[in-house]
Amino acid sequence: MLHNFIVAEEFSGWRLDKFLTHWVSADSRSEIQAFISAGQAQVNGVVVTKKGYALAKGDAVELEAAETKALAGASEDIPLDIRYEDQWLLVVNKPVGMVVHPAPGHAGGTLVNALLGYGAGLSDLGGNFRPGIVHRLDKDTSGLLIVAKTNACHLRLAEMLKAREIERIYLALLSGKLPQTRGRISGPIGRHPRQRTSMAIVESGKQAVTDFRVLRYFRRHTLVEVRLQTGRTHQIRVHFSHMGRPVAGDIVYGPRDQKKNYAGHMLHARTLRFMHPFLEREISVTAEPPREFLDLLRQL
Repeated sequence: MLHNFIVAEEFSGWRLDKFLTHWVSADSRSEIQAFISAGQAQVNGVVVTKKGYALAKGDAVELEAAETKALAGASEDIPLDIRYEDQWLLVVNKPVGMVVHPAPGHAGGTLVNALLGYGAGLSDLGGNFRPGIVHRLDKDTSGLLIVAKTNACHLRLAEMLKAREIERIYLALLSGKLPQTRGRISGPIGRHPRQRTSMAIVESGKQAVTDFRVLRYFRRHTLVEVRLQTGRTHQIRVHFSHMGRPVAGDIVYGPRDQKKNYAGHMLHARTLRFMHPFLEREISVTAEPPREFLDLLRQL
């Protein structure tokens, strides 16, 4: 498949491999790097084999990449908890343990496989790997996701996310007690300088803002309501870990030796609220946390 891009100002200075990984539905950054090394990438009509080539505003980038069909979404009969649906979009409540889209090690059993099996019809802007997927949740995070059925809706929802016109409210159980009852965490998030599969607060990262208020204190935990003002990868997990109060059950940004047997991250996307892109009315959907989350709260 041939991919063509023009580098916008916000991506000026990005590495070629990072830029293509951001935009192309590929297995991983390593696959993109393999395509570049094989001479399948061009910048302004010239083949570039240097993975770290620095892009500039206005550069024309081209990548010839064959998609890995084994990872492309296949329909599967998997039950879905759909909380809202119309001809343009749907809102689904994702369970803990479900990956959003196919990836290495997760060729099946994903939310995309389930959506294809549901047969609702999905936007194809995300390619074969991420049809209809406008935003994501981590595998071990539960809760609400918006899925686009049409390309026009997908584009509009993406614009709304960027403009912060979609309100996203989470519940999080934190390890330890927060010293303040409400506040704002502001810290740029980017790739961890040493652990490349993790994120961290770094000076070169993108602006990230998280608002919170305490709902209840427990003996060794704090239950908080979290509102995302931006949507960076692992944002809530990184921000609270930086405060020394990681999300309970998170062994990446918290202690690997968890004292309790948590059922995934104690992080749940509880509410989505937005103006419908075409109906011009507010859509507000709420889903309570899964039973394991609620059972744990009763035990604390």
